[in-house]
Amino acid sequence: MLMIDEARIFVRSGKGGDGCVSLHREKFVPKGGPDGGNGGRGGDVVLVADPHLDTLLPFRYAPHFRAEKGVQGASTSRHGADGPSKLVKVPVGTVVRDEESGEVIADLDHPGQEIVVAKGGRGGFGNEHFKSATNQTPREATPGEPEIERTLLLELKLIADVGLVGLPNAGKSTLLSAVSKARPKIADYPFTTLTPQPGIAELPGDRRLVIADIPGLIEGAADGAGLGHDFLRHVERTKVIVHVIDLVPFDESDPIANHEVIRRELHAFSPVLAEKPELVVFNKIDLVAPAERDATIRRVAHAIGIDSAEVVVSSGATGENVREILERAWKMLVEVEGEREKWPGRPANA
Repeated sequence: MLMIDEARIFVRSGKGGDGCVSLHREKFVPKGGPDGGNGGRGGDVVLVADPHLDTLLPFRYAPHFRAEKGVQGASTSRHGADGPSKLVKVPVGTVVRDEESGEVIADLDHPGQEIVVAKGGRGGFGNEHFKSATNQTPREATPGEPEIERTLLLELKLIADVGLVGLPNAGKSTLLSAVSKARPKIADYPFTTLTPQPGIAELPGDRRLVIADIPGLIEGAADGAGLGHDFLRHVERTKVIVHVIDLVPFDESDPIANHEVIRRELHAFSPVLAEKPELVVFNKIDLVAPAERDATIRRVAHAIGIDSAEVVVSSGATGENVREILERAWKMLVEVEGEREKWPGRPANA
């Protein structure tokens, strides 16, 4: 699945309809008086969070959105019709910014959430509006308010139950393909995953987990190194972190030091992010000699400060213990949410 997580769009609301100047003329009705109606209101441009969308890709090809203008007022006290609003559907998790000011306008993180990003112009007053005891035949009307134009920056922060984090080539993509139908790019070189790759894992009992393989993190990512904030902003939305540690790194680096790199970058980016529930997975156990497995697991677990019984030892390549990862992640997710389900197959507020 291709995920485009940034886009620029241009929006324009509808101009308000002009007011009408009209004096009533009818046989046998002398001095009929003013009867010019008001103009209609211009349409708004409204962004709506749609749970059925998962990418900003369509906005790359169709970035312009315009609401319709209000209809001008008419004689015989007829008010102009309001211009229809323009509804723009965006994925849940979209952050909306004004390009000129950089201000965050909205964070659309709930399905059905709406925000008016360009308000339609108010309709002008017809001359009937200005009649009074001292001004019985006004010949004035006001124009409708002008439209609003602005450029918006959309940024999609992936909303997933579980985020797979780890250094490049820790085996996250292989794990994701083993537990879901997602088919991320897998290769033996760093940064094969350049955009978040979502997948859905099905568990017994009509349960499911939305899992995201987040692009690999390197030292200094909190300051923008490597994929930097492109990685971290997506982890920010996940509810549970699965920290994948490669026991046999291809670059012969130390798994213990690699664990510290990830933890340090999470803390540097956001203390709240660093405190999210974390399941540690020792991956690629199939590459460790059987006689050395237990000693390796105990040594690495002790060095990073956790009990070896709390670690899930797995192999995405062989499928060893991938089901255990899902069950442990589900249990942690239920604890985070406080109740098991809000609707079938999903924890509350998922």
